[in-house]
Amino acid sequence: MAIPSVRRSSHQTSRSKEPEKSNFLPLGTKRIGAWVAEISLVVISGLIPFGMGVYANSRSDLDRVPLNPVLVVTERAIAQPLALPISYGTRNVAWPTNFLWTVALLAPLTVSGWQLYLLAKTGSTIPKRWFGVQVVNHKGAPPGFGAVLVREGIGRWTVPMSIAYFVWRYSPLFANLSLFTALVALMWLAEGMGLPSKQARRRALHDRLAGTYTIDANRPFTPPVLHSDSQSHSALTDEEGAIALEYVDQPNVWGRMRRNPSLALFGVALVSMVAVLGTLVGTQVYIQSQETKREADQGKRQQFLALEKQLIPNSSASDEERQSAILAMGTLNNPQAMEFLVSLLAKETNPILVDTIQQALVNVGPEVIPDLKRMNQFIAGQMNANSNSPQDGEMRQAKLHINQRAINKILAVYSSRINSLDLSRTQLGQSGTGNSSNFNLVLDNVDLSGINFKFANLNSASFKSSRFRGAGEDGRWDTYDDSIADLSGAQIQQANLTDANLSRVLMIGTDLRRATLNRANLSNARLVGAKLGSAQLVGADLRGAVLENASLTGADLGEAKLNEANLYAASLSRVIAIGTQLSFANLTKTNWQGSDLSGAYLDRANLSDANLSATRLTGAILRSAQMQKVNLRNADLSLADLRGANLAGADFQGTILAPSKQDPADQFVQTPAMGAQSAVVQGVDFNQVKNLDPKQLAYICTQGGIHTRCP
Repeated sequence: MAIPSVRRSSHQTSRSKEPEKSNFLPLGTKRIGAWVAEISLVVISGLIPFGMGVYANSRSDLDRVPLNPVLVVTERAIAQPLALPISYGTRNVAWPTNFLWTVALLAPLTVSGWQLYLLAKTGSTIPKRWFGVQVVNHKGAPPGFGAVLVREGIGRWTVPMSIAYFVWRYSPLFANLSLFTALVALMWLAEGMGLPSKQARRRALHDRLAGTYTIDANRPFTPPVLHSDSQSHSALTDEEGAIALEYVDQPNVWGRMRRNPSLALFGVALVSMVAVLGTLVGTQVYIQSQETKREADQGKRQQFLALEKQLIPNSSASDEERQSAILAMGTLNNPQAMEFLVSLLAKETNPILVDTIQQALVNVGPEVIPDLKRMNQFIAGQMNANSNSPQDGEMRQAKLHINQRAINKILAVYSSRINSLDLSRTQLGQSGTGNSSNFNLVLDNVDLSGINFKFANLNSASFKSSRFRGAGEDGRWDTYDDSIADLSGAQIQQANLTDANLSRVLMIGTDLRRATLNRANLSNARLVGAKLGSAQLVGADLRGAVLENASLTGADLGEAKLNEANLYAASLSRVIAIGTQLSFANLTKTNWQGSDLSGAYLDRANLSDANLSATRLTGAILRSAQMQKVNLRNADLSLADLRGANLAGADFQGTILAPSKQDPADQFVQTPAMGAQSAVVQGVDFNQVKNLDPKQLAYICTQGGIHTRCP
């Protein structure tokens, strides 16, 4: 590479002797300060709109819309390499939040692009100008776009981040973000320090890769003199006495190839020969493998045709011979054989042969599930036809049950190999015909993680202690590759999911009416619009779950954990929620009419615009809860702890505040922590509460509440 000369005139020499106009900080300190300022500008440009979006999302008076798909894709792209959990499913956010979070995504990109533009055109970003730092090429001019992309994109970010990520990804502490952050900081520090050159000047790796120099903008630039093995530099003096440093070409690979064309020709020939030889060998290996595969397939086809002759309806083969042929066909691992066995299962009426076919299909394994699913949907479609006679209906019902049992057996046997199956829209539950012989899917204590059950019929199924979520290939929970089942739109009425693991599972619009979910793990599950009417959720873990617009009418939530859950606009009328934990939950616009929330923990929950009319809240903890415009008509708040609650606009018509004589059946309801009844409303502001009657006001004033009419 030819390096031009740089002259230092007498004028420059005299100017260099003048006192510096900038501060006297060392260049290294200036560089660090400028870099920190640049990063801070990028981070702040994203944090400000993001924080505003979070605030807007906490407002209950703003309409909610689905999250921008661009944000969803970005979230997943970031979560995957960093082993972060992905927020699966559609989230609803306040409409300003969508806009603000999109700005939070685009603003840092815009600020970064502007800084790169300034760096390429002027050699300084705004923070670099503040600190008096400049980036130049070997001519002392601004580096240009190509050099800036290499300097920032490859040298400063790609190289150190790649090394840090590789070490972190394959270390025992993978998924520990603190360790990754520390490694990135170390790599940045090492890359920025660089190594001293022969001229005792340190240059960072990004400067070396881009051929740039980071200099003090208030001092003249004098690049170091570079030597080569074959040529030397000389110092010349012109007529003005200035010193001119002459730089010479340095040998490199490209230069040597230009000087030695035969060497270049030899290299091209060698590469060409290796490529041709590799292509020939690869082609021969491929042809041989395909020939071997064809021969194996031909053999299987011949075996299939021989076995098929024994299984056709007019065959003279005995039942024993037919059984042997069926079992032999199950070992062929041939698509034709699998399709034939599934078809035969739907036609066969001999119970002994039906059991044999099911055994053969189980031997085949999960590979036969797609064929069974197609037959399942075909039979179900025939059953839904209006032209069915009673006899045809019973016959098709029996065929469907046989098909369902085969699928049930395969799922139970191969529970560790079914995490990617597609059973969407499959009929695996009771049909609701009232037939006492209805099939019941039983998959207790089975790993069903990753299966697609969207819009499937799973009514009355038993999934006790089953797992619908797995740790994935990395063996770590809450990372991007967790295998999670999708139950969106599925019919799971009256199913038994006791102690099941449904954490983070998608159940958008799922019908779980009258299902048993006692002690089930539903943390962070997506239950948007789900139907949970009359469901049993005693002791269930719903922490962080999303139940927006869900229906839980008549459900039993006793002692369930719903901390930080999102139940925006959910229907919870006539719910039993005795001792339920709802701390920090979003209960905006929820309907609790006629429910029992005795002893429930609602501290710091958001109950704005909620309907709590005729609700029993005896002994409930409502400390610091947001209860603006809440409807508490005829609610029982005796012994409830309201300290710190915001009751602006709340409707207290007919609300019971003074504790009545305690029912012996309610011994489990504990009094507030301080024990004295005066602490229930002590310091609570009732000035903006609506429809207070004289009796309520008297109680508030005597117990330490705040109201302008109190003496």
